[in-house]
Amino acid sequence: MSESSNARDFETPEKSFREVKKKRGEIQVIYGPMFSGKSTELLRRIRRFKVRNDSCLLLKTKDNRYIGDDDKVVTHDQFNFLKALSCDTLSERLEEAKQYDVIGIDEAQFFTDIIQFSELMANLGKIIIIACLDSDFRREPFGNICQLIAKAEKVIKLTSICHYCKEDASFSARLTAETAIKVIGGRDKYRPVCRTCYADIVIQNEDNLAR
Repeated sequence: MSESSNARDFETPEKSFREVKKKRGEIQVIYGPMFSGKSTELLRRIRRFKVRNDSCLLLKTKDNRYIGDDDKVVTHDQFNFLKALSCDTLSERLEEAKQYDVIGIDEAQFFTDIIQFSELMANLGKIIIIACLDSDFRREPFGNICQLIAKAEKVIKLTSICHYCKEDASFSARLTAETAIKVIGGRDKYRPVCRTCYADIVIQNEDNLAR
């Protein structure tokens, strides 16, 4: 399904604004590099809303980064998880999502309709909690996450620990020669890195290509 066809599944912003409920909705974005605890923080917030007896829906992309995780959000340590629904586009779950108070979305950078979905749900009074990468392995903006951040009420950037020097890591470095933007993997394919170590990797790769 194309991005343009996804967009047609949603009301225009002007129309959804007229549906804003007195119950205040909002968009919360948790972003950062790989292995920074984004999914862990997402699950913590969802569990907190469950304690309040809010109805919660958890959505995830069909990435299958770990065997058997089709129906759950799993953190990289594989010790922390909650049941979730998988989908290729958020519009697939649009009508179902309207029945919940709180909607969590993991790996949101892979959803092309994340902005339309989040805006509509927040305008309808829902709490939207999003975990995502802000940049890809090239340190380029990932999908439309930067535009999403501009529309969010609450934003937090997490850091990891640099694999090489143990300082704060804000970036994700890919270990393989694959050039596609979407390459699913864990520590077998990616490392969290700081600015200095990222630069070292770039220089090393350039030197290898020059040989």
